[in-house]
Amino acid sequence: MGEEGLKKRKGEDKGREDRQSIQSHEPQTMNLQKQAKPFLFPLCISFYFKVGLISGICMIVGTIIGSGIFVSPKSVLANVEAVGPCLTIWAACGVLATLGALCFAELGTMITKSGGEYPYLMEAFGPIPAFLFSWTSLLVTKPSSFAIICLSFAEYASAPFYPGCDPPQVVIKCLAAAAIVVITIVNSLSVKLGSYLQNFLTAAKMIIVTIIIVSGIVLLAQGKTENFKDSFKDSKISVSSISLAFYNGLWAYDGWNQLNYITEELKNPYRNLPLAIIIGIPLVTVCYVLINISYFTVMTSTELLQSQAVAVTFGDRVLYPASWIVPLFVVFSTIGSANGTCFTAGRLVYVAGREGHMLKVLSYISVKHLTPAPAIIFYGAIAIIYIIPGDIDTLINYFSFAVWIFYGLTVLALIVMRFTRKELRRPIRIPIIIPVIVTLVSILLVLAPIISAPELAYLYCILFILSGLIVYVLFVHLKFNWHQKLSKPITMHLQMLLEVVPEEEVTE
Repeated sequence: MGEEGLKKRKGEDKGREDRQSIQSHEPQTMNLQKQAKPFLFPLCISFYFKVGLISGICMIVGTIIGSGIFVSPKSVLANVEAVGPCLTIWAACGVLATLGALCFAELGTMITKSGGEYPYLMEAFGPIPAFLFSWTSLLVTKPSSFAIICLSFAEYASAPFYPGCDPPQVVIKCLAAAAIVVITIVNSLSVKLGSYLQNFLTAAKMIIVTIIIVSGIVLLAQGKTENFKDSFKDSKISVSSISLAFYNGLWAYDGWNQLNYITEELKNPYRNLPLAIIIGIPLVTVCYVLINISYFTVMTSTELLQSQAVAVTFGDRVLYPASWIVPLFVVFSTIGSANGTCFTAGRLVYVAGREGHMLKVLSYISVKHLTPAPAIIFYGAIAIIYIIPGDIDTLINYFSFAVWIFYGLTVLALIVMRFTRKELRRPIRIPIIIPVIVTLVSILLVLAPIISAPELAYLYCILFILSGLIVYVLFVHLKFNWHQKLSKPITMHLQMLLEVVPEEEVTE
């Protein structure tokens, strides 16, 4: 008993010292060696467990299939206005995603550094394009993606309560904001809770996809093919309409490059990376085309465009009286995508803060919960800002516009390094025509909407990306540190409010 009392006394003294450290006037680094290991484990788990081919395929399928297939069908159809071109766009988006992923496979096995596009742009073009990618990802593409998914959740969650009409925008936006707050809180409180929630919601996602596809196949077998007759009649085909249709279709395929973030953790990556891509993305493409065919078995083009929530309308017509299954599982699917996005993007903000590209407080970790709480809260706050002014279609267009600028630059980096970095070992070497095609398509996707239907919002997006140059020159190149004096009291108060501290490097 004496030894146990002594241990308890030491534990109380240690806790008192930690609280005093947090409340000090200067942000202090606490001795978190023992505490940091459980926090680091989820972030580094893939270094200890190798991912095989089947797991790689599942990761691709699970990452790509999210809210997009329940939101984008209406937007794709609205741009081409006919069933035939709509299905063609969905298949073409899958082909483009596969070609892009193969380009990333060569880059990922040639430059085995973490960080996605960042190290590839750094090697090919230097630090400025790489920083602009980081700047745009942290403040535009990642938060807007989170906002789009949560708006999709809100539309499907509110649709059953407003039969025959569209839910009010204020209801949709309030629900989306509430979803962001809940997901942010869950991921701030517990890594394990966020992980368990993700596993459950991923299973739910695959259930609803299977239900829709099987129902569509049964309806086709019963002869429900009238909506496919003259499927190219009255279609609206132009460079602008096809580009915008691709934007919405490619949004549903977003995530095709995620395996590049775990190249080092793949078993035999030189074999399994291209195989997982060649199997996984075409599998998703087949699922997406079949889901769209299922929608058209029960809805005409006009009915699909008038539907506020396409999958809910499908469920009402096919699964009645069990139609409640569809919106419920679609809600699960969208929340799962939002949770996964928050989990990974929150870590991106955390790393950016640690590397000095964002406020240092964003790299702090919670003493109680051992999570990057400031980074996750910052990410959620930015996403809520994107919800206030925008609707889903607008956000998707500007998200796709920004993200394809950097996808195109990254694939162009592959072409450039074929000539400037010939000495680099290339375990996977794809034909040069593939990155050329992807680069040309990227240029078309970026320029076509600007030329054919110019809007000020595209200019604002470009100006925001270029504004990163000012930040880079001042705080990275010239290393101005006056902002640290301004942020020090803010950091101190945030430390006390959130009970967060800098992570101490763990030494073995």
